[in-house]
This record gives sequence, structure tokens and C-alpha cells, in this order.
Amino acid sequence: MPAARTSSRPAQRRRRHADEPLVAFRGVWRYWGRGSKRWAVLRDIHLDIPRGETICIEGRNGAGKTTLLRIATGILAANRGTVTIGGIAVGDRWRDYHREIGFLSAGDRGLYARVTVRGHLDYWTALAFVPRTERRALVNDAIVHFGLQDLADRRSERLSQGQRQRLRLALAVVHRPRVVLLDEPRNSLDGEGLEMLRSAIHGVLAGGGSVIWCSPVGEDQPVTFDRIMRLESGRLHPV
Repeated sequence: MPAARTSSRPAQRRRRHADEPLVAFRGVWRYWGRGSKRWAVLRDIHLDIPRGETICIEGRNGAGKTTLLRIATGILAANRGTVTIGGIAVGDRWRDYHREIGFLSAGDRGLYARVTVRGHLDYWTALAFVPRTERRALVNDAIVHFGLQDLADRRSERLSQGQRQRLRLALAVVHRPRVVLLDEPRNSLDGEGLEMLRSAIHGVLAGGGSVIWCSPVGEDQPVTFDRIMRLESGRLHPV
């Protein structure tokens, strides 16, 4: 009957949407150098990450882990291939794409020395296109979650390495992204900080999001991953 066919189409579209990967890398290549010295750090990367999955990508220094994450954020452009989040390509609907991403870079950089903890979080929620009326509550939640209450008015130059890392983690998730990209996130974290990191990851997954965690080969991990893959010679291999 026509009525039955009409009512089934929205359900079919919802099922297809639910089956789509949240993050999809399609034939991603990235080269460094020029001329005879040009070489591929990433070679035809294909990877689907469904909603609710945590994946670890491990590799030696220089294997291309950071390059892969930076391409996913749009900081770097792939020479070939595409990355999509929720069906949105990195070069399309820029605002919508970046609302979905939280990124923690490796190391301890990315903070302004004379800006306070709260100032960083306020600024980042604006950069992440969070509506002004929602920013204060999100900032306060992040400060509490990462144990930064007593440090909220302290400038970042006066934080310890572990405190700086907790602030950087807070910046990665304060806007409630669906996809969180973590590049060696356990750097400088003590046991309490690692528990905060685990809790933040669980929150992302509970909301239907996904997490990509990059780390050196053989590093002890404080979380359990759904999949572990190794980036070697420019290609991803299951471990």
C-alpha cells in the first residue's frame, strides 16, 4: 500500500544513517618533500570508525600518526583522498565539521602564557562555535571535571606540566565534540589525571561519539580499546 511505503522511507534513512561510520578516511595520501626527495608518509589510508568506538593507532616516531590526525582536523590537507565526519567532508561546511572535533596535540604547547585557565576555556568555546548562552555552563563543567577549580584564575605559565595537560584535555572536550582526536594524551598525567581522561572518554562514547588515540608502540595504556592498529611504512595494519 502507498501509505506503508511512504512511512517506511524515514525509517530506512535512519537505519542507513546509523550504519554509516562516524569517521571515514578514504584513500588518504600525504607526501613530504619535493622532486626526487618526495616521499609518502601516508599511503592510501582507508579507515571506518563507527559511533561509540575507541581506536588506538600506534607507531614509531615519525610514522605519520600526527600527520593523520592533523589531516582529520583540517590543519593539513591530504594530497589525495578525503576525511568525513558524520558524512561531512573536511573541506565542506567548515563550521559544522569543526563543531564535531576535539583535538589534543602531542607535547605541551598550544597555551597562551598570560591567559588564565578559565580564559582559555572561554576563548575555545567561542572558537568552537558554541552559542554564547551555553558557554559558561560548559566551561564550569570542564573546570570541575578536570579538577581545575583552584586554578581557574591562574595563568597557564604558572601551571605545572600535569596541570597544563589537564587544561589541554579540557580544551579538547569542553564543547562536547562527537569525535575526539588524542595525540599521546597521557603525557605528564598522574593517576588522578589519567582517571579524569578515562572518564572524559567514557562521556564521549556514551554520547555516541568516537575517540582516536595515537601513541608510541608498546606504551602502556590506561584505557581499553575496541581496536588497535599500527601505522607502518605509511599504511595501517591491524594488531
